[in-house]
Amino acid sequence: MATEISIVLGALAFGTRVDEAQSFDLLDQFTGLGGEWIDTANNYSWWLHDSGLGGQGETVIGNWLAKRPGMRERIRLSTKGGAEPTVPNGYPEHIEGLSGPALRNALAGSLERLQVESVDLYWAHVEDRSVSLEETVETLGGFVADGRVARLGASNHPAWRVAQARAIAAQRGLAGYSAMQLRWSYLQPLPGAALPQSGHVHASPETFDYVASTEGMRLWAYNTLIDGGYTRADRPLPEAYAHPGTARRLAVLDEVVAETGATRNQVVLAWIAGGPVPVSPIVGVTTAAQISEALGARDVRLTAGQRARLDAAA
Repeated sequence: MATEISIVLGALAFGTRVDEAQSFDLLDQFTGLGGEWIDTANNYSWWLHDSGLGGQGETVIGNWLAKRPGMRERIRLSTKGGAEPTVPNGYPEHIEGLSGPALRNALAGSLERLQVESVDLYWAHVEDRSVSLEETVETLGGFVADGRVARLGASNHPAWRVAQARAIAAQRGLAGYSAMQLRWSYLQPLPGAALPQSGHVHASPETFDYVASTEGMRLWAYNTLIDGGYTRADRPLPEAYAHPGTARRLAVLDEVVAETGATRNQVVLAWIAGGPVPVSPIVGVTTAAQISEALGARDVRLTAGQRARLDAAA
């Protein structure tokens, strides 16, 4: 049975590397092709902005929505709080964290910049063990109770922490996490190898076991195309991926590319989304061609044999 592929638009570069006019064009193209989910964060993209602080992505999306009457009802918004620097360029030593006051301030700021009254999915962006899990859970559950957030997710959290948080929420009659967001792609880094992005947390077999066994839990994957590493000569794969398994996987990937007529990126997205544990791939884009390619993955149908070969190589 074919799995419907839900491609999420990653808006990390909007308002910085991609200016507002270009961002509007990309958002128009994405929604015009039937795209629905847009993912951002309150700290996107502090490292690309002269201020050393984030919020640019949310601001651009808010301005776009303000100029597109009726669009809010057609799309779903996902944003995050907890990792915005509290001083310019202060990440990771000086970030807001997941305390009650920090989260309330973060959500209020996100809603203001997005120019909306609520978001469809709100993520705790990074772990914060300096704050009790009970405080974080109660604060996030309150956002759902007051109608400003429809669902909650945990980004860059291990499965056991998500399970603990869900148990606390259930005991207190509060909404709990129903989504996890982690780094994941067809190619895999060596276990324990340092990734170029220090804040990234990689999904693991335990993650998939947990998602598969937890009713209502959904997995979102970021860095799915490894910053262009599958297709761009100017974007070589990070050193963490320099191992024999990468060559083996790429060989099988190219076989399937030849058989399907799709691109490497499209086959990767189809593989990610169509496995036994469905995953929503986030794709960061800066050009119209990238959106067309990514959404074209929705039409790629891997046969059982092709998936089995890709799975075996992986």
